[in-house]
Order: sequence, then C-alpha cells, then structure tokens
Amino acid sequence: MMPGRFRFDRFLLDPADRQLKRDDAPVDLSGRYLDALSLLVREAGKLVSKDRFMDEIWRGVPVTDEALTQCIRTLRRQLGDDAARPRFIETVPKHGYRFIAPVEWIDGERTPAAARAGAPDAETTSPYSWRQFLLLGLAGTAGAGLAGILGGLFYGFAAAAQPGIGAASVLLVLLCLTLVVALIGGAGVAFGIAAAGFAPGRHQWSIVGGAVGGLVVGAVVKLLGVDAFNLLFGQSPRDITGAAEGALLGAAVGFGAWLASRARGGLRRSVAAAGLAGGAAGILIALAGGRLMGGSLDLLARCFPDSRLRLDEIGGLLGETGFGPAAQAATSAVEGALFGACVIGAMMLARRSLSGGDPHGIP
Repeated sequence: MMPGRFRFDRFLLDPADRQLKRDDAPVDLSGRYLDALSLLVREAGKLVSKDRFMDEIWRGVPVTDEALTQCIRTLRRQLGDDAARPRFIETVPKHGYRFIAPVEWIDGERTPAAARAGAPDAETTSPYSWRQFLLLGLAGTAGAGLAGILGGLFYGFAAAAQPGIGAASVLLVLLCLTLVVALIGGAGVAFGIAAAGFAPGRHQWSIVGGAVGGLVVGAVVKLLGVDAFNLLFGQSPRDITGAAEGALLGAAVGFGAWLASRARGGLRRSVAAAGLAGGAAGILIALAGGRLMGGSLDLLARCFPDSRLRLDEIGGLLGETGFGPAAQAATSAVEGALFGACVIGAMMLARRSLSGGDPHGIP
C-alpha cells in the first residue's frame, strides 16, 4: 500500500480514508471522482492521459469522453477552480489533464515502484461495485432485447411475404421467439462483460467475459433446444446456433466494448465500433458453417416438412434460390452488428447515467 496524505492549498486529500477536506470540512465527492483526483494529485506536474484515466479509474468499463469531462468539471467545481484560468487542474487539449498546484506529501513516502508506475493501490482505487455490475448487465440485456425486436420484425415480414399463411400471426410468433433468444443471449454476454470490471488489469478482460458468457448461454440454450425438439417431435436439428457461435459473438461484443473504451468520438462512434465488431463476427460464423438466428430458423423449417416457414424471400433479394450461403452471411452480419451495437450502446448509456450527471452517485 502507498501510505500518506496530500496537502494542497486549503485542501487535505486522504486516499486511504477516502476523504477530501477543505479547512477540515469534508468535500462531497463520489468514489470514482475521488480516485481521479488522487491520480492527478499523485502525479502532480505530470500529464495524465485520457487512456490512463480509462485504464486506472474506469477499469475496463466502456465509457465515452463525456464521462471523463464531467468528472473533471465536477472536480473543478468542488475545488473552486476555473478551466479558463486554472489553479489546480490544467487541460492539455486532446491529450489529458495535469495537476498544477504545489502538493505536499505528508505522513508517508512515495515508494519507487509507485513513483514510476503512478499506479493506484487497493486503497486508492474504489472497488467495482455489485450495483454497477447489475445495472450494466441489465442494461446490456435490455439492449439485446431491442436487437431481438428489430431482428424479429425483419424475419417476420420476410416470412409473412410467403403466400398461404397469416401475416400477423407469423410476425408475432417470430417477434416473440427472437426476443426471448436475444434476451437470453444478451444476458450472458452483457453480464460477462460487466463482470470484467471485477478483474484487475485492462479493458481486454471484457473480451474474455463476453466470450465466456456467450459460450455458456449458447451451450445451455442449444442443449435445452435439442432436448425439447426431441421430446416434442421425436427429432431435432443439431446444427442450430450454440456454444461456438455464442463464444465468438460474445468475444466480438467484448472487443466492441474495448473499442468503445478507446473511441474518441462519443457514443455514436463507440456504438458503430461495436456494431462493426459484431457484424464481422457474424460473417465469420457464417463462413465457418455456423448459424445465428436466421440460419437456425431456416434449418428448423427444413427439418419439419409440414412447416410453412420460409425465408426464401431474403435469398431472392441476393439473387439466390432459397436461403443460401449469401443470405446466411448477410443475415448473420446484420444480426451480429445489431446485437453488438445495441448491447454496448445500452451499457454505455447506463454508465453515463451512473457517472455523467450525478457527482454523488455511484459512477
């Protein structure tokens, strides 16, 4: 542990006791903002880059530059600082921030390793909370539900174009089916990514978390689906989406979370990066012979001769007879892009609500 307190101007900062005082009166700061101030003060006179804030303060949770900007704005307000004529926190445009006030280190000495790395210890970095984990996971699940609704509408309208079947009932059935599958898969991936916040280290843990969550959910859903079809109909399509597809798509969404944490263009650019990662994974899954929702629906329909569900209209748009390889690749890309963009977008909005507007809440 790195002992000691910091004194600057009329303030006393005690990272171990989690307090900032001005003339012995406590100053209200949330845990994350206190960590950011501790990092700045500990590195007084040195540039602290935006990436370093993301790595050491937000610890792999996808956020935009707006969260860091709000953090610095709050710190300045609580310190009585002015961005135009700073006395404490100086902005280095496009790079980061620097603490410029004289700092006195008291009640301890800086260790050489800490001085070189400037890394926070167990006391100066607040633990990732279970509330954050729960809210981010639920937000990602809700985002996946939105992707499922959009996918269900797409497949529902495509199937309803077939003659001889009720358009409204087909649309409703496929909408409910894709929504349920998306919510289950989204829960696994989103909570896997959210769990990466508990891991020490860098953003790349979100890739592992997403892959593990997708793998577990994909394996369980496929096992239950195959058993259910065997029980009800005496046969089942064994090549529907499962663990391998879930792991690859989950890893891609986790990679999208990592890209979002690096993106410097706000929410839209971050969501676009996550969508591109998910879309690329969808194409890889199709090229490797795997199936996402569209391919699984087509396989189910062909396994049961009396089924009237057909997605041939999609293949026809791509010049194919039936739901062929091009249709599978195209729909997998769209599904992956929607899933990645919606999951990460929802998680980033949840993160913004936690840290962007309430300096006294959990960031």
